[in-house]
Order: sequence, then structure tokens, then C-alpha cells
Amino acid sequence: MKDSIIVVSGGMDSITMLYEYHDRIAQAVSFHYGSNHNDKELAFAKLHCERLGIPHLIIPLDFIGKYFESSLLQGAEAIPEGNYDDENMKSTVVPFRNGIMLAVAAGLAETHHLNCVMLANHSGDHAIYPDCRPEFVRSMSDAIAAGTYDGIRIFAPYTNITKADIARHGKQLGIDYAETWSCYKGGEHHCGKCGTCTERIEALREAGIEDHTVYDL
Repeated sequence: MKDSIIVVSGGMDSITMLYEYHDRIAQAVSFHYGSNHNDKELAFAKLHCERLGIPHLIIPLDFIGKYFESSLLQGAEAIPEGNYDDENMKSTVVPFRNGIMLAVAAGLAETHHLNCVMLANHSGDHAIYPDCRPEFVRSMSDAIAAGTYDGIRIFAPYTNITKADIARHGKQLGIDYAETWSCYKGGEHHCGKCGTCTERIEALREAGIEDHTVYDL
């Protein structure tokens, strides 16, 4: 039964969820909010939705890029390089980004009479991004349920697993992760040095997946 809308970025996590739960997904939504890598990742979101025959919307959230502060919105040179950890990656937080996106997705879900919003957050995000943490997902799900006639809920099955675990799911599904985007710098190729590239490389290695991503190393 197709009862869900998924927030899909074009990165490893949401693309894995797209394939893993495609038989439940009636609608996919992506957001263009002015990040360095939006154009790169949204091209992959579109590609995979088309392959699976899932209707796909791209909704502009221009106000985020105009009024919010984050290195993710300030150009490639502002993105920190090195490990994917709290201190190094804190500057990349876009304030309440997931909350805003989930609110829009919930409105779309109610419009289309769907009862579930899917989100592909994972445990590696918890230390860095407040709106990826389990307590946020639970509270936001309760708020959405209370604020919709259909009692819409968030479905976030990756919340307590690692990116390597997600990659293992993708390996079983036959996903080619070279057809996803992670790099926050948004250049022609993945830089291979920023925190998200480092996390990507480590997750694929841990999952035993041959990495065909092109890196500018």
C-alpha cells in the first residue's frame, strides 16, 4: 500500500530508503534551499525517482539561503575538511532545516491523503544535527500527528543505525552509490576531504562496498 511521502535529498541515506521502501512511497519531495551542493544532489534524487516511477517534487525554500547562517550556504571554501564529528561539522548546521522540510512534507502528505512522512536520518548525525536526534523525531512526529486530521506520523527507521549499516542495506538492494551525492562543497566531483566525504568513504569501506565515486584527491 502506497501510504507515504519521502523527503529525499539525493544522498546515500535517503536514496537507500527510497529503494528499500519504494513499494510504500506514493510521493517524493526534495528541497532547494541554496546549499553549495543542492544542484548536485537533487539531480540524483530526480534520477532515482524516475527509475522507480515515483512522482517527485522539488520545492524551493529560497528564504533559508537568504536569511539563515551556515557554512553550507556560504560557498565551498567555508566547508571544513577532516573528520565527521561535532566540533568540525557544527558550522554546517542549517538551523531547523529538517523541521521546516518535515512540516512542508506533512502538509503535502495531508493534501494527498497519505499517513506517513519518511526521513532518512541516522545515528552518526545525532551529535552534530539537533533535528536528526531521536527525541526531535519523536516530538516532531507527535506534533505532526496532533496537527493533521489524518494523524500523520514520521517513519525514520535508520535513526539508531550507522551510515555503514545503511550502506549494507544498499548493498543488498544493489544500489550504485556513485549515483548519489554527499560532498558539501558541491564541486564537479566529490572533494574527498570534507567531513561528509570522509564519512562516506569510511561507511562504504566498512560495508565492504567498492567505491566508484570520483574524488578530487
